[in-house]
Amino acid sequence: MTRLLRDTFEEWADEAEVPADLADRALRRRAPWRPIGAALLVGAMIAAVALFVTWRADPVVVPADGVQLPVRPSPAPTDVHTDTENVPPAKLIAAGTMAVSAYYQYSAEPIENGLRRIRYTWSLYDPRTGGYERTPYAWVDVAPGLQVAAVVEGDVMGKRVGVLDMNTRQMLAWYELEHDVAAVAWSPDGTRILATAYSEYPDLQESQGEEFGPRMAPSPRTGYYVIDVPAGTTDYHELAPLPTMGSSLALPRTTERRLEGNMRQDLGWSLDGTLIWSPTINRPDRVWYTIDGEEAEAPAGQHYVGHSRHSALSPDGRLLLGEDGLPTKITDIATGEVAGRQRVLQLHAWAGDDEVIALGCAGKCGNEFKNGLVLVSVDGSRVTQLAANSNSQADGAWRAVLTPR
Repeated sequence: MTRLLRDTFEEWADEAEVPADLADRALRRRAPWRPIGAALLVGAMIAAVALFVTWRADPVVVPADGVQLPVRPSPAPTDVHTDTENVPPAKLIAAGTMAVSAYYQYSAEPIENGLRRIRYTWSLYDPRTGGYERTPYAWVDVAPGLQVAAVVEGDVMGKRVGVLDMNTRQMLAWYELEHDVAAVAWSPDGTRILATAYSEYPDLQESQGEEFGPRMAPSPRTGYYVIDVPAGTTDYHELAPLPTMGSSLALPRTTERRLEGNMRQDLGWSLDGTLIWSPTINRPDRVWYTIDGEEAEAPAGQHYVGHSRHSALSPDGRLLLGEDGLPTKITDIATGEVAGRQRVLQLHAWAGDDEVIALGCAGKCGNEFKNGLVLVSVDGSRVTQLAANSNSQADGAWRAVLTPR
């Protein structure tokens, strides 16, 4: 959903004035949401009840003191795991240095004032079974090494963040916060959690004729927490959101047009964990800040896959992942020459120096929304199907979270 919206926004993000046909262009490019029927809502309620009954995480409140985190496997495994039979996957998907540590599915539910709310349902890798287990949490992120997960307790956001031992399914710590947070992200070294705070839930949709689209309102982001897990500390920093498409229409023409298309503006870490970033629809696609929230220059020598936390630069520093498109391309960073083209839709993350986890398409790629994860070589000659092809716009579609192993 967000990738399709960004495609539209990027067409005009650098223009001096907002195009007169902006709303029409956004509607044309946005994939429609299917209405949520009563039966589906009832089914979701029943599933939610069953989920809270069956989830096995330790319910006991653990004090948020310093925590000794499990040791990350060394050397990390690099074998390939596939699940091409189940949608969503029932068995671990992994290749090279990366694994699908979790995945989420989303659905829309009506709320007051004619709005709809997007709800995320998270499933987390379970090392004990080699599969995935559905969780009751509002948001989930897995630390590098797949040993611990950070979770947000609550309906769609909340004021408690927990650290879950993935091997034992026991809570190592709970952190009580003063502000609601709607997302968490582990630092690259797996010791700190970045939790983005909001004054209200950010994933809302409003009616746009017969369909629903993003709410044209300012982002409710208020700031963020940096949780140091070994030290047991939680530091809050205020950080104003970037203007959204709706709120930017009233900005003076002299205002620098660094915009974000969504009310949700979750923060992420730099590759070395020294800075944090906020997403934008402009190029470059992020604004950088120090850990304390002061605006900063982009870190030198770092390259990112668009709108993600993954490095676009190969582990050996030779090759650079290209932008979305069919075919995609990978270039030699020293010469700028094309090192290979791949018959895939998107390049997601390096699995090693010569292979990439990507979004492949079914058959002859006649439908871009019929796709699945693949492992592809730089020259495009070798493609291994990692996950089953499925309709990424259908109800219950799943989205993978890739984490270093």
